[in-house]
Order: sequence, then structure tokens, then C-alpha cells
Amino acid sequence: MDPRALQPLDVEIVNDSDISISWADGHIGFFPGRFLRLECKCAECVHEMTGEPTLDPESVSDDVAPESVDPVGRYAIKITWNDGHSNGIYPYARLREICRCDACLADRAAKSD
Repeated sequence: MDPRALQPLDVEIVNDSDISISWADGHIGFFPGRFLRLECKCAECVHEMTGEPTLDPESVSDDVAPESVDPVGRYAIKITWNDGHSNGIYPYARLREICRCDACLADRAAKSD
């Protein structure tokens, strides 16, 4: 993928709990809040040496929501969550890989068949 496509034009909190990203290539990504919170790869949520998740999904409330979204350089965003967590950095490339919009979900389903 062209690296320029990985630059967001706009990142916003929608529905009080989800995140929408408008990308430079015209794609609009969608990320449910709880899904994105569970995707955190920081040292508190993933064991640094093994890569195994340490975050118990049962400990993340269904109504977890982002309080703020801030850019980290030109490569990622940092989300502060209403459960007090704020250590995770979400690289743009990873966000494109895990996008939950209908088009991306359908594309991944077609590739897995």
C-alpha cells in the first residue's frame, strides 16, 4: 500500500464510543470502541517478551469509550479511554489492517475463503 494512503485526513469519535478515520486514499475506516480497546498492544495489555495478551476481555466494559484521540508523530494515534487506560499507541498501518468497516470485513472474509 502506498504510504501516503496511510495518512489520515480526519480522526473523530462518533456515536460517543467509536472512532472513524478518513484516509488520504478516500477510505473511511470504522472502529468500534470496545474492539479497539481490546486491540491495544501496550506493555500493560500484552506481555512484552511473549506477545501474549494479558488484558482480560471480561475486564473491559461494553461501554468503554475514547475520551480523546491524539496524533503520535505522523505514524499513529494515542487514545485515552474512559476506563483510565491511555498507554496504547495505534499505528496507522495496524489500523488499516484491523478496520471494521463493511468493505474491509467483506474483503477479509473473501480472502479467507
